[in-house]
Amino acid sequence: MLPWFGELSGRLEDHVIHSELLRGNPLGDPHKRPLWVYVPPGYDDSSARYPTIYVLQGYFGRLEMWLNRMPFQRPFIEAADALFAGGEAEPAVLVFVDAWTTYGGSQFLDSPGTGRYHSYLCEEIVPFVDRHYRTLPERDHRGIVGKSSGGYGAMVTPMLRPDLFGALATHAGDALFEYTCFSKFPLCVRHLRAYGGDILRWWDDFRSRSPRVRPEDVSLHIMLGMAACLSPGGDGVPELPFDAVSGRLRPGVWRRWLALDPVRMVARHAAALRSARGIWIDGGTADEQFLDVGAQAFRHALVEAGVPAGIIHFELFPGGHNGIERRYPLSLAWLAKRLAAPS
Repeated sequence: MLPWFGELSGRLEDHVIHSELLRGNPLGDPHKRPLWVYVPPGYDDSSARYPTIYVLQGYFGRLEMWLNRMPFQRPFIEAADALFAGGEAEPAVLVFVDAWTTYGGSQFLDSPGTGRYHSYLCEEIVPFVDRHYRTLPERDHRGIVGKSSGGYGAMVTPMLRPDLFGALATHAGDALFEYTCFSKFPLCVRHLRAYGGDILRWWDDFRSRSPRVRPEDVSLHIMLGMAACLSPGGDGVPELPFDAVSGRLRPGVWRRWLALDPVRMVARHAAALRSARGIWIDGGTADEQFLDVGAQAFRHALVEAGVPAGIIHFELFPGGHNGIERRYPLSLAWLAKRLAAPS
């Protein structure tokens, strides 16, 4: 494995999407967004149509990070290319989606606090890819995969748009919020004492001294971004699910978070999930955010909803929350096989 970008057997193409749905978004983030599309070896030599797999970044993830190289490890794009070139995976078109916001992420949801990132994915990116590439443009041949917040997007997008996405893979995706989110609330209460319990005062301070980052900034940044996605006020201002002065839970706001917990969403979208081509769920047994427990809960919710066991792949593996990029090629090969099969 060379310490620089290797030559691909397939091809990675770079586009810019001029999104009308993101134009004028609440955070003033760009409405012109990069989009990367990978086509597998042999694409140019045939007239065949291909399944598509949409790839989502986790929180704080930017598109360029797919090219990050760790020692003795291929970036995912190269690892995927090697799978296709070696015949270890059914050929597929891969679509790398940018949904970055000033707050660090969008959870791939529509929100008056961040913008219409769910609609941007479903109503602009999917049609663009199907227009410009030889895809199999049906939900049974379209999948989605991500890790952490990207794993959350991979779970909820097929539930919200089962007409578009028929398979998913989630690696340590955000789920079972009472364990994976709730434990962060008292930590943020402590951090916000210096700001009188006002997270927007912290935000103003953070922006005034950036890029000088303090240890508490990451937790507060994620909390602010999650609240902007899951519980924006009518004016789009994020509402925290706890009172940062007293530390007490705000039940009405917390219920809004729970309503968007993938574990709880399963029952409302059971029919769509029962019709899926495949659902891959995994997590590291030492995940620092307890997202292995969230993975277990999501799997059990699927089983309780009558999702056939034969379409679920569930696996817990040794590891934490970070450094698990090795899992992507495994789910990619599994998804590609499911999506290539005749409807």
